[in-house]
Amino acid sequence: MNIPKAANVLVEFQPKQAFFVGIDSDGCAFDAMEIKHKECFTPNTIKHWQLQPVSKYARETAEFVNLYSKWRGGNRWPSLIKVFDLLAEREEVLARGVNVPQAEKLREFIASGYPLSDTGLQDYMTRHPHPELEQGLAWTTGVNKTIADMVSGVPPFPFVRESLQKMQGRVDLMVVSATPVEALEREWQEHDLAQYMAVIAGQEMGTKAQHLQFAAKGKYPADHILLIGDAPGDRDAAHAVNALYYPINPGYEDKSWQRFYDEALDKFLNGAYAGAYEAALIAEFEKLLPETPPWRK
Repeated sequence: MNIPKAANVLVEFQPKQAFFVGIDSDGCAFDAMEIKHKECFTPNTIKHWQLQPVSKYARETAEFVNLYSKWRGGNRWPSLIKVFDLLAEREEVLARGVNVPQAEKLREFIASGYPLSDTGLQDYMTRHPHPELEQGLAWTTGVNKTIADMVSGVPPFPFVRESLQKMQGRVDLMVVSATPVEALEREWQEHDLAQYMAVIAGQEMGTKAQHLQFAAKGKYPADHILLIGDAPGDRDAAHAVNALYYPINPGYEDKSWQRFYDEALDKFLNGAYAGAYEAALIAEFEKLLPETPPWRK
């Protein structure tokens, strides 16, 4: 496995407590998913990929992929491709004769094994220069600039801070996110939550599954490792390393965090989380995120 240089801090991480909890950031710890996608990602997608003639449908498609479907919370590059693919098959788009990007060069980058980050793209472009990749770099740079300008003062969900405080001295805590580290550090420091986290891991350090593998797998018993997330990709990342998963249900985030604080954390620490309890939570979570877009029904 190619280990990103930035991930060395995870590889070298050593446990201080008996338990490990990784926590996703956007849409999980912070109520930032809606503003980031509706005000930052989607406008830049429409602008940089010339989707203005079908902006209504591009917006609906992007919000479905990134917020309201099983693809919620994915890395920005595969998610962009999914938006293109769903948009290209829509009758309204075909009727207007709009050419949605095929994104062949972006697909090659995604499949290349390079980190799916801005720096990963730039490194890839040194060996595979192409105008489409320049367009992709302009898009991701635009997204980051808009987020830096737009997103501030977005608080953590209720019971996030209380949960972090409850875990102090009992659990090693780490941010596990596909967001760039710079944005993560800014947001966690803004709300004085960075103090609780041993490491803040973002897209430069690999995938979420890699974060868990580098930092936790083999260093703790499998049932002492838990990932808290709000997307199916978080569930998959946890299970890829045989860790446990606690879902923050989209639309019910406050109740999910209160349940974690009141009930689930104690079950995790007492060895009563794995099995039927976890399975019931995941089943409830999966019902909220469909695969079929509403315009197909």
